Amino acid sequence: MNEIPYIGERTWAGEAGHLLVIIAFVFALLSAYSYFKASSTAGLTGNWKLLGRISFYIHGLGLFAAIGLIFYMLVSKYYEYQYVWQHSNSEMPMKFIFACFWEGQEGSFLLWAFWHVVLGLVLLFTAKSWESPVMATFTLVQAFLCSMVIGGYFIGYKWGTSPFLLVREMPENLGMPWTSMPDYLELPLFKDGRGLNPLLQNYWMTIHPPTLFLGFALTLVPFCYAIAGLWKKQFTEWIRPALSWTFTGVAVLGIGILMGGAWAYEALSFGGFWAWDPVENASLVPWIILVAGGHVMILSKNKNRASSFAFILILSAFILVLYSTFLTRSGILGDSSVHSFTDLGMYWQLVIFLLTFLSIGVVLLIMNSKALKADPKGDSPLSREFWMFIAALVLTLSAFHISFTTSFPVFNKFFGTSWATPEVKDYNIWQGFFAIALCMLIGIGQFFKYKQTDPILFRKKILRSITASLLIGVFLSFLFGWIGFQVTLLWSFLLITGIFAVLANADHFLATLKGKFDHAGPSIAHIGFGLVLVGALISTGKSKVISQSNRGTFDFLGPEFSDGENVLLTRDDTVRMGEYFVAYRGKELQGNHVAFNVDYFRFDSLKGTIQKEFSLSPFIQLNERMGNSAEPDTRHYFHKDIYTHIRYAELTSLTDTTSPGNYGPPSDNTAKAGDTIQGFHFYMVLEKFISTPDTAKFKLGKAEIAVGAQIKVVDFFKRDTIIMPVYYIEGDKAGVIEAEVGYLGLKVAMWKIDPETGLVNISFVRKKRAKDDFVVMKAVEFPAINLLWTGCLVMFFGTLLAVRKRIKNQKKEENGKGGVP
Repeated sequence: MNEIPYIGERTWAGEAGHLLVIIAFVFALLSAYSYFKASSTAGLTGNWKLLGRISFYIHGLGLFAAIGLIFYMLVSKYYEYQYVWQHSNSEMPMKFIFACFWEGQEGSFLLWAFWHVVLGLVLLFTAKSWESPVMATFTLVQAFLCSMVIGGYFIGYKWGTSPFLLVREMPENLGMPWTSMPDYLELPLFKDGRGLNPLLQNYWMTIHPPTLFLGFALTLVPFCYAIAGLWKKQFTEWIRPALSWTFTGVAVLGIGILMGGAWAYEALSFGGFWAWDPVENASLVPWIILVAGGHVMILSKNKNRASSFAFILILSAFILVLYSTFLTRSGILGDSSVHSFTDLGMYWQLVIFLLTFLSIGVVLLIMNSKALKADPKGDSPLSREFWMFIAALVLTLSAFHISFTTSFPVFNKFFGTSWATPEVKDYNIWQGFFAIALCMLIGIGQFFKYKQTDPILFRKKILRSITASLLIGVFLSFLFGWIGFQVTLLWSFLLITGIFAVLANADHFLATLKGKFDHAGPSIAHIGFGLVLVGALISTGKSKVISQSNRGTFDFLGPEFSDGENVLLTRDDTVRMGEYFVAYRGKELQGNHVAFNVDYFRFDSLKGTIQKEFSLSPFIQLNERMGNSAEPDTRHYFHKDIYTHIRYAELTSLTDTTSPGNYGPPSDNTAKAGDTIQGFHFYMVLEKFISTPDTAKFKLGKAEIAVGAQIKVVDFFKRDTIIMPVYYIEGDKAGVIEAEVGYLGLKVAMWKIDPETGLVNISFVRKKRAKDDFVVMKAVEFPAINLLWTGCLVMFFGTLLAVRKRIKNQKKEENGKGGVP
């Protein structure tokens, strides 16, 4: 059978890409085997170690080349390849090419492996005597990751899915009629790609995923040190080199998760920064466990005693990363999360990946269980060690609750149960109790000394923070209406303890550490954590929907458009919304975005007028293939945010909906001097008549009779404009000269003067707007949201200070200590 001579396919790219991935996979395996031999062979250790290094270098070059090739294919628009066709198109700005790379499963696996290579290169130059046992596990993980993007069959089983497959090679396309066409690339379908998901076309998508995956990658390093410690029976020595890596992972993974929250808040339209989505939970849980593990490692190091708890936590952090990978990529959360990938046939491969490293950790823990017995003496309740351990335990319980409830879809699949995913309020209540306990612990913990603390001195130091926290917290709770025997009472306690965590650590930093940053990393990180909790609590607990309509329901749009949370705005119409007046000024097409311009006004009590305060332009991103996507716009203040997004808009016409002469039906009114005529969002006062108006100004010529009506027009904002329509008689003909108010689209005319009664006929018309020139908008006020974002930065900065201190201490301790034989 002759092969079809396909026209225009650049098959060299796919062949080269497949070869590069295979090279990366094979040399990762070779590196793992070499490092294993170097760690367990009495002779020729140096030769095996050298082979392990060389193999890792070749693995890294192969992986980097494969990634570079994908970027080249994306930039060059190789739409004959499924990955390029599925994730990019010609209209997409170049700045989102990175987002195209890691949007798909294959690209995200390669991004993860990329960070592992970078970290592995650092380890080669810093691990020293730990290099071989650490890199043996490290490179084995790399081999598994590379297997996820090979996309071939081995002994009858498929290994991963490749980003270098041609569109016609995809299983779902085999046998399609167009696959037998030599020039199928000339079909309109393949002239352009599908493009990036509209929700992902945001600058956060270019920085959040790589930061998050670097955080995931960093959990591998302490995992490998823990495996090496168990393997070589160096039960405390592994902690010294692993500690700085652990807290670097805490910092980077934490900021990556918080970037996701910022992305959700700024770019998505659910109006929040956390949704308790299973995929979001799956990234949070490893971070919580890593934080707990890092603190238990400190305890083990200070006591110079092996800790099974430290091993369990550090091993669990990476295992949970693998578990989150299984949850998000196996398709098992397809009905439970909007973030999860579909199953690409890697279900059992992911299970094997997870079980392999879980088994290694469990087996080594069992083998060394006798050497990892708990300290029979325990710690004094008046010691820092005791409360740090309790804090780690609280963190572990918090992570267990999140992980257990997130895993309901897994339990349902394997055990035939039908447990429903918990509601948001259930998560909030349970995690609220854990957060209260944690805030208390990180508040009091800094004032305890290691081993033993003077209780009188402790009470003296802690009293200031407790008193101030109670006063501020109780006052704010009354102010917020959170005092009562309801769920809100829980938020009151969380508010008080969150403030306590901030003030107690600030007191320790200023009074005990004298404001010196060298030892202040933990206190500053704890201050940031407290600010995050307080900011999250106030901004969500006291958020207020200000777009409440008083103009009836929107039944014609559907039941989801409640007038209690949405407001309908027609163009140049003005509506009161909370303390603001809002006016929709129209829409404009900007590339593939439709921006909706909305002015916010506010009453100025000093001037007695309504003044424009700011403008926002929420927009809708147009995407024919994947559906349009709304993105909000936000006005940032120091103490609050006004968050605005479009819920509904007709996009059938994107041109200006006003046209000259396109006016509605006239409104006829009879009035005399001093009368008021009411219009829609404006009124007119007929002030007086002028019998001899300026004939030159009005171009009246030889008019025998001319009467002008001086009318004051007052709009919704109390802006007043004086106009003068004129009625005149010239010869045997009567005529009118209309007066206009441009910003209202208003024309006014005067007719039929009755000299005896003083009554005149005043008619007016307004410009018509097209029926689709309206929007339904939702606006939410988030108070104190900047406390949350400030807390994120403070927590990150404090963790980096702690890492810096650990690295300095490690260098001091490295003189002949802690090596692996």
